[in-house]
Amino acid sequence: MPVTKITRRHQVTIPKDIFDQLALEEGDFLDVRSHNNAIVMVPKKLIPKDQEWFWTREHQAREREANADLAAGRVHGPYETAEQAVGALRDKRKRVRKA
Repeated sequence: MPVTKITRRHQVTIPKDIFDQLALEEGDFLDVRSHNNAIVMVPKKLIPKDQEWFWTREHQAREREANADLAAGRVHGPYETAEQAVGALRDKRKRVRKA
C-alpha cells in the first residue's frame, strides 16, 4: 500500500498508480469525507445546471436506445432540408395510424 505525506498546507499527493487507475486529471474534484476513522476521497464531476438533464437515468436510457437503433441501421434519411425530414415523419405517422 502506497504511503503519502501531508504537507504544510494540508495537501496530499495521490500516488501515480492510483491517479492513473482512476483516470484522474489535474483540476478534477474529489469529495472528501471521514468514515470509520479513515479519509475517503471519491472523484466527482461537476455538471453545469443547464446540462443536468443529459445525466439523468431517463436521458441515458434514451441515448442507449438511440445508439442501438443507429447500430442496427434503424435510421431514416439523409434529407436535404428540414422540410423533407418533417414530411417523412408525417408520412410515417399516417402509415402507423392506418395500421
